[in-house]
Amino acid sequence: MSTTGWVLLCAFSTLLGFFLPRPRREHPDRSGGPTDEATFLALHIAAMAAPSLRAGLTRESARKAVRHLRALLGTSAIAVTGTDGLLAWDGAAGCHRDHVPEHARAVLASARPRVVAGDELTCDTPGCAIRGGVVVPLTVDGRVVGALAAYDTVVSAALARTVIEVARWVSGQLELAEVDSSRRRTMEAEMRVLRAQMSPHFVYNALTTIASFVRTDPDRARELLVEFADFNRYALRRVRDFATLAEELHCVDRYLLLERARFGDRLHVTLRVAPEVLSLSVPFLCLQPLVENAVKHGVAAAGRRGEVRVVVSDAGPEAHISVEDDGLGMPPERTRLLLDGGPPRGEPYGDSHGDSYGDSYGDSYGGEEGGIGLAGVDVRFRQIYGEDYGLVVESAPNAGTTVRLRVPKPPRQ
Repeated sequence: MSTTGWVLLCAFSTLLGFFLPRPRREHPDRSGGPTDEATFLALHIAAMAAPSLRAGLTRESARKAVRHLRALLGTSAIAVTGTDGLLAWDGAAGCHRDHVPEHARAVLASARPRVVAGDELTCDTPGCAIRGGVVVPLTVDGRVVGALAAYDTVVSAALARTVIEVARWVSGQLELAEVDSSRRRTMEAEMRVLRAQMSPHFVYNALTTIASFVRTDPDRARELLVEFADFNRYALRRVRDFATLAEELHCVDRYLLLERARFGDRLHVTLRVAPEVLSLSVPFLCLQPLVENAVKHGVAAAGRRGEVRVVVSDAGPEAHISVEDDGLGMPPERTRLLLDGGPPRGEPYGDSHGDSYGDSYGDSYGGEEGGIGLAGVDVRFRQIYGEDYGLVVESAPNAGTTVRLRVPKPPRQ
């Protein structure tokens, strides 16, 4: 055959292969066979063990997770230890249980896996079939916090690799538990900061107001003192994450009673609350700082009669809360600064607004005297509910300020 004919034959064969239908190749792992079932079972068992491990490495969490870990590995027995000794054991041949801390000691010291066999597993118990084990360290942030030990009739290289991978997964869950714990500690610290910055000016002004009634109206002074104690009992109670909306509104009511005694007819307050949302859980101490800011801005800073309106409505899957005042208002750039933490006290907005806006808003929304109000509540809502649930602030110079927030309801069971 000539060269030209050979080239044409090759080209025809290529085109034929391109246009002819090709046989389909089924992926071996997508055929619904044993591989699929094994993958599903492994993921299901891991999902059952994860919640316990996310509580951290304790005797209780290890006890709950150890049987799932044994099912995941398929070994005769399994043990979880901490740095101080055995936390949990699951499986047959309990005769080896007391030897686990000894087997784990070298692993805890070296942070390296080891195989246990021979004299270390000598057992006189009739019927004991365990002939070896693999002990792997559990680590959190580079620190060895315990060990995972698996025992079986035969210790192979495949078993060793599997135990090492499961131990890495367990360590990952413990890392997440540490992150959760750190987040809780951070939120508790933020709550302590919130309490520490519970407007010292409010405390001073409340006590001054009470003192002014001591001679002229002792009964009124006694009543206000009881209300002040009630307010502080709630605001300074032990650290907690949530309260009911009814509790938060009671706190707001105690605060406003004291402020009405101070401002008299200058402060007008309107509360409109949908009763069906009173039992809803909300972040602890989330409303009072916003109402306090509105009082400072709407009455104290404006130097005239002012109104504060608090509206809580039922909006289906959410509760909507708004705190509004008819005070000085502020420009949009100031709103952004406040949600970022606010500028130092008394810093003016700019040349166009001069010192009047700067001084009044330094006291009521930003800086050392009240800046934790808007920014603190905004950060907590985003941390708890997600970025879509931050505060919405609507304001303009000489047009008042409205702060809106949304609280999602828990799903119905």
